[in-house]
Amino acid sequence: MAGRFPQGDYTDLVGRQDELRHIGGILADRRLVTIVGPGGVGKTRVALVAAAQAAASYPDGPWIVELSGLRDAALLPNTVASVLGLPEQDSRSALDSLLEYLRDRRLLLILDTCEHVLDACADLAQAVLREAPGVCVLATSRQPLDMAAEHTFPIGPLPVPEGDRPASGTGSGDAVELFTLRAAAVVPGFEVTADNAADVTSVCRRLDGIPLAIELAAVQLRALPLPELVSRLDHRFAVLAGGRPGALPRHQTLRTAIVWSHELCAQAERRLWARLSVFAGSFSLGAAEEVCAETALERPDVVSALIGLVDKSVVLREGERYRMLDTLREFGAEQLESSGELASCRARHISRYLAKAQYFGGHFTGEDQMDRYHELRETHANLRAALEYALEPGSRSAEPLLAGSAGGSGAAGPAGGPAAVATAVAQDDRWRAGTDLACSLYGYWQISGLLSEGGYWLSKALDVFTEPGHERAHALVSRGFLRSFQGDGLNSLADCEAGTAMARELGDDPVAARGYAYLTLTLTFLGRHDEAARAGEKARARLRACGDVSGELMLLAMLGHMYQLAGRPAECIAVCDEGLRMLGPDSREQWMQSYLLFVSGVGLFQLPGREADCDTVLRKALAGKQALGDVIGMGYALDVLGWLQLKLGSPAKTAWLLGAADPLWERGGGERFSGTVIMLGLHEQAVRAARDALGGQRYDAEHAAGSAYVRRVLDASPGGGALRLQVP
Repeated sequence: MAGRFPQGDYTDLVGRQDELRHIGGILADRRLVTIVGPGGVGKTRVALVAAAQAAASYPDGPWIVELSGLRDAALLPNTVASVLGLPEQDSRSALDSLLEYLRDRRLLLILDTCEHVLDACADLAQAVLREAPGVCVLATSRQPLDMAAEHTFPIGPLPVPEGDRPASGTGSGDAVELFTLRAAAVVPGFEVTADNAADVTSVCRRLDGIPLAIELAAVQLRALPLPELVSRLDHRFAVLAGGRPGALPRHQTLRTAIVWSHELCAQAERRLWARLSVFAGSFSLGAAEEVCAETALERPDVVSALIGLVDKSVVLREGERYRMLDTLREFGAEQLESSGELASCRARHISRYLAKAQYFGGHFTGEDQMDRYHELRETHANLRAALEYALEPGSRSAEPLLAGSAGGSGAAGPAGGPAAVATAVAQDDRWRAGTDLACSLYGYWQISGLLSEGGYWLSKALDVFTEPGHERAHALVSRGFLRSFQGDGLNSLADCEAGTAMARELGDDPVAARGYAYLTLTLTFLGRHDEAARAGEKARARLRACGDVSGELMLLAMLGHMYQLAGRPAECIAVCDEGLRMLGPDSREQWMQSYLLFVSGVGLFQLPGREADCDTVLRKALAGKQALGDVIGMGYALDVLGWLQLKLGSPAKTAWLLGAADPLWERGGGERFSGTVIMLGLHEQAVRAARDALGGQRYDAEHAAGSAYVRRVLDASPGGGALRLQVP
């Protein structure tokens, strides 16, 4: 549940009407509100309902950013930008790009679950309040952000009725109503009666009105009659309180309820609960089987245990995916660490997502490209978690972290003995996996527009591999590739040259081949076309020798762009056509096809008499970019389509299309055409010609109409999703 605020029915919230009225009033006057309260008290749910009720006050919408899966606070701005659908396609920091986008917006930004990245949330909120006067921030946290501008609103447990015989749980807005609703979900027809009212009230009182604790208890009615549930709960609390009457502290009450639920689980369910804690965000059944079973023989046990955890409300099922509430995940993580299985479970987690990334990278231009891409995008939080586990700077375990690694346990001994050697082997093994993961995702970072985040992880890899070697060479050329698309030409060139030279010296032909290909792109963007052509010749020979088909296809698109910018349109079209033939006429691949079509379209634009072909090819490229949700690619296509309309005698369409491209360039956060001088010159030439033909007033009106239309489409679309534009 991250992205534009989910539409839905929020009327099933029990109670909280007074709190919601107060929060709504505060949001009308204050720009930073933090809902604070202990774990399990329902902060997120209250924030969702409050935001839904206040949505009309925010023309650009409420947006929710779930932070429970974020482990590295440095990526908070990237996380928010990704939720808002902002690609990281320039060399500015993610925070600068985010603030630029928010500056003229009126929206509500919901930062959910801030306590583990509290300082980063406070810094971000302060920057947003300073730079974006139309943006309000609603945060949820177990403790305040501790800012001068902050208005904290504490919420506590649901009230428990006085006495032992409430008239009814329905509509009372208290703990009894919540218990009644959840009990009826597991025991059809359950209701509060004169006979059971005292027991229901006793459960709610024992659990101090904490919603999560009450829900966990109500689920036990599947197996326990209500009187037995009360008896067992009373006994547990009496033991923990030393036999003395009186309630435990609230944080202890929730933990007690969780521990009790844990003890009522079968052994396989407890083990799975702990192992599932390595996941960030949601996970699939296949992921649970692969990561949480030590051997293939255990996989059937995972399925049955997962069903049991869903039945007990420990795991929530959302369509075909699953997730755990933060409080229950934290408890599971404690159990996992104390079990001694943390390193091996994390290793399987890394291995799963490394395999997914390696397949995607190795089959980047394959028929299943978009299916595999969407699979990775859906589990982005787990890619991050795997990268963080793998690229931690130190290791506390001597256990080898990947199946088949060379580590061994060894006997404990002095520094430098077998245990120390095993730890070093395991650590290097983990770092290699993390570096391979970050490098294998080159296409994912590119399609998703998460260039800054990709560069962040590659820089972490370079921080641990400081000596020459395959990992360092691979990370350098991969980071140079991402930097080239961000317009960071000099740093891109430095990375590509250093990594390519290192790979060549090591005899690492696949990395050297990619290095020369990425040099071709960087030199093209820098306007050094002759050098780019020479690098391209070296790249193609090496890529073919290595059998790197995806790399060769990418190179053809790069060479096409180089020929086009160098004023050699016939060669541009020829090399792009070669790439399209390699893909085949029925290819389902999207990224490279749309790239080749666009570059070919610009080449056709440069040739006289090819206007109709140019229009057809550019519209095909635009369709591909729309399917990908690639706002920068759409900006490229719309801009050049605008230039073409002048040749076709439609300056009004030129003005409209150039206006339509503007919000896409803004959303992408980058300079138009990555600052390429030749392309910028053609753009300015089109602007002048259309303005001269229409007059300033008519030009501005058409330009504004195109811009307004695309803004409406962007605002109505979920972040990072496909877009559908109706283009004249």
